[in-house]
Parts: sequence; C-alpha cells; structure tokens
Amino acid sequence: MKSSNPVLGKAFNQPNNMQVDQLEQSYNAPAASSMRTGRMTIEDVVAKTGFLFAILVVVGAFAWRANLGMGAVMLGFLGGFGLAMVISFSKTIKPGLVVAYAAVEGLALGTLSHYYESFYPGIVSQAVIGTIAAFAGVLFMYRSGRLRATPQFTRAVLGAAIGYFILGLVSLVASFFGVGQGYGFYGVSGIGLLLAVAGVALASFFLVLDFDQIEKGVIAGVPEKESWRASFGLMVTIVWLYLEVLRLISILRNDR
Repeated sequence: MKSSNPVLGKAFNQPNNMQVDQLEQSYNAPAASSMRTGRMTIEDVVAKTGFLFAILVVVGAFAWRANLGMGAVMLGFLGGFGLAMVISFSKTIKPGLVVAYAAVEGLALGTLSHYYESFYPGIVSQAVIGTIAAFAGVLFMYRSGRLRATPQFTRAVLGAAIGYFILGLVSLVASFFGVGQGYGFYGVSGIGLLLAVAGVALASFFLVLDFDQIEKGVIAGVPEKESWRASFGLMVTIVWLYLEVLRLISILRNDR
C-alpha cells in the first residue's frame, strides 16, 4: 500500500502481499483492540492525537501566560521542524520525539497566539473555532464519500502545495527587499491574502490525505506503535491549518 502523505510514508509504504479484499474482510471483522491484535486502530489514533493536543495546550497555556517573546516562537518552530524531519524519515517511530514535538509546538503556538491576540482581541478564539469547523467539515465530506484521496486529487494537492511554498518563499524574500508586503503576519497585499486563502484550502485538503492514509493503515494492519506516527501527521496538518486560519483572519481584520 503506497502512501501519498510524506509524513506517513515510512510506515505505510511497505509492500503487502495480502489482497485488498482480504484486508477489507479483516477490517470489517468483529472489533478487536490493539492490545489483542498488536495492530493500529482508529481508537488508537484518536486517543494519541487527543493526548498530544493536551500536551500542546498545556505548554501553550504556559507560554501564553509567560509572554516569552518572539524568540520562543522561533525556538519552538525551529525545534518542531527538526523533530518533524527526524520523525518523518525515521524507520521506527519514537513516541518520545512525538511528545517532544507537541511540546515545542505548544511553546511556539502559545507565544504566537498571545502576540496576535494583543493586536486583534478575540482572534485566537475565532481561529480555533474556524480550525475546528474546517476539520469537522472535511471529516464529514470524507466520511460521506464526497472527498476522496484519488490519485488525481493527490497529485493536484501535492502540486499545489509545492507552488504554494515556492510563492510564499518568493514573497518572503521580496519582503526583505521592500517589494510588497510579502508573507508577513500583517500583510494585506493581494499576494498576502491569496497565500492565506490558499494555505487554508491546502491544509484542509491535506486532512483528506491524512484520513485516507490512517484508514489504509488500519486496513493493512500496521503495528499499533505506528498510531503515534499517524497522530503526529494529523497534528502537523491541524497546526498548519490553525496558523493559516489565524493569519487569514488577521489579514481580513487589518484590512477593515
């Protein structure tokens, strides 16, 4: 089973000699816990994702109250990026690193959210509600079959993501030379708004890839420990979605 998600690829791109119909029969068999089967279940992913977000929220609340400054944001995001690279390209999942990733992301998000809130009162609650609404909407569309990770859909999303990051990088570099307002937190230029809208859309579409690969992992019977990797991948996308929603709202409110 081949994964289209770069975060989940190490676990879910392993060759499997079982036929798809046999896998589906196994998946549709009477429920058995991961403790009995040693295989990942949806319940495992949900539980671990909830645990990771609990850590993120606790650390984020501390960072919010401490008002640590933008240095903490850079430390959190750079540390999170380094951990994400190690986790994504590691052949074996290390739960401690996933927990550490949740903690450093909490440090960055808590500090950054406080920074936004000081300029736009109420923006964080709006961004949280927007993120939850987008997540719930995509999940409903996926479960109802309206959104599926077909090969064409996957290629389109990955191609758009590459273009998005290239455009964002160009805009960021241009902002250093005073060309336009770039990708900054308060960019209200046309390209800034375009990037924000595209970011929300892309992050939402990446949720479809996450759901698809988690479902395939459960069907294929990947080891229970891989639920940490699946939860990590889901957290990466949700954090990205929250940041894009936060930035989009700030642009819209700043443009009033």
